[in-house]
Amino acid sequence: MKEKGGFMQKIQRFGGAMFTPVLFFAIFGIIVGFATLFKNSLVFGELANPDGNWYKIWDVIYNGANTVFKQMPLLFAIGLPVSLAKKQQARACLETFVIYAIFLYCTSTILQYWGPLFGVDFQSTARTSGLASVAGIRTLDMGMVGALIISGISVYLHNHFFDTEVSKYVETFKGSPFVVLLGFLVMLPVSVLACLVWPHIQNGIAGLQQFLASTGVLGIGLYTSLERFLIPFGLHHFIYAPFLYDAAVVDGGIKAFWVAHLSEYAASSGSLVELFPAGGFALTGMSKMFAPLGVCAAFYATAKPEKRKKVLAILVPVLITAVFTGITEPLEFTFLFVAPILYVCHSILAGLMSAITFACGISGDFSLGLIQNAALNWVPMWASHGAAYLLQIVIGLCFSAIYFVLFRFLILKMNLKTPGREDEGEESKLYTKQEYRERKAKGVSKYAIAAEAFLEGLGGKDNIVDVTNCATRLRVSVKDAAKVKDTAYFNSNGAHGLVKNGTALQIIVGLTVPSVREEFEKLL
Repeated sequence: MKEKGGFMQKIQRFGGAMFTPVLFFAIFGIIVGFATLFKNSLVFGELANPDGNWYKIWDVIYNGANTVFKQMPLLFAIGLPVSLAKKQQARACLETFVIYAIFLYCTSTILQYWGPLFGVDFQSTARTSGLASVAGIRTLDMGMVGALIISGISVYLHNHFFDTEVSKYVETFKGSPFVVLLGFLVMLPVSVLACLVWPHIQNGIAGLQQFLASTGVLGIGLYTSLERFLIPFGLHHFIYAPFLYDAAVVDGGIKAFWVAHLSEYAASSGSLVELFPAGGFALTGMSKMFAPLGVCAAFYATAKPEKRKKVLAILVPVLITAVFTGITEPLEFTFLFVAPILYVCHSILAGLMSAITFACGISGDFSLGLIQNAALNWVPMWASHGAAYLLQIVIGLCFSAIYFVLFRFLILKMNLKTPGREDEGEESKLYTKQEYRERKAKGVSKYAIAAEAFLEGLGGKDNIVDVTNCATRLRVSVKDAAKVKDTAYFNSNGAHGLVKNGTALQIIVGLTVPSVREEFEKLL
């Protein structure tokens, strides 16, 4: 069991690290969406003429914001060490950039000289050539997967050899230079191996695309349900990432492909599903926009009358976060651990919502919350696809009602302890309000108070191995899981829940987790 927990711990940390670069995509996706809108002649007429300054200015903004989508492999490669490097994260990022660039140049040069030997035509400019430009280097198109493999190797070298002692005569090569030197030596055989193996994987991906295309509505429903269901384990990244950010169904990933063709789709009045069938795998945002409305309404309606005001104060922020940004974990973790049956229902309903939406002819990049979904879909394309989007909203609101009715029924029928229905005494805090005010008066932040409470609940600093975080969760590895207090303790100190998997734990904090982690590390 210990070995299994260790493996899961590594998998969860890897998944959390992948979230670091993803944080860029929301804001820049919005900018790209609006820039695309302002360049659309269907909306702005002659003002959006490509020869005019209006178009040119917005094209500059568009291409600037599109950087994060054009250079996704580079972002993922550099972003991984932020969470996975155990020390000197900044240096680890620099080392990874250099090692990744070495890999790109080596692979590019190998294919330039011996491409036909590996079944690759280096001179081809076709989209099916298996080649891509990464950081301005024409090389093998390994997408996000290749970037993560090389970044993982770099992080491993950093964690194991950064502090290696060397002779005083060559101390100038200690640290980052030594790690990069090792990376250079490793990249030589890795580049050859990539040229040997990856073209065959690309052929396999082509077969996978055909398979997924044949699954249709059923496949989209299963995909969405699985993506939701794996969130508690921190493994959902491995479900959606190949579809959204890599070539599982379209070249470059759904997000990059949709942005690149948005103007083309906006100018067409054809069926969205026919224009972009792969977008069915990006309908996960339907459950992020509409499910929270029904869930929160059910929680409020079933809460004890004397606790409804307090429940409302808890639900409103997480509702706004979920609907507008697509970050649903703060809401989902309010009921996952106290009523797991509701989470199973949520996963199934989310899959049904995506499948029915796709079956009704709706597609696109609806993978996040209202802000980005509107900016990348409704705003630039309403003129030509408004009827389809009205139907989409109706479907979503119908599911909001289904969520409310089903959740309310199950909560009352099974007497589930959802927010506002806790037994008396379950909500006591480690710090009383008076103690909190006294500590605030002494300059102790609420994040520091939470960090102290979490550290105590985890068995003290001597029980901590390492700590990282993703968007909403504090991910901690401990030496002895038996010293960790129960979920109720963490909930009573401001957390939304606790995930235990051997010695790998996740404290569900919410969007303030970076500040809590900073205070937590100070205590260590």
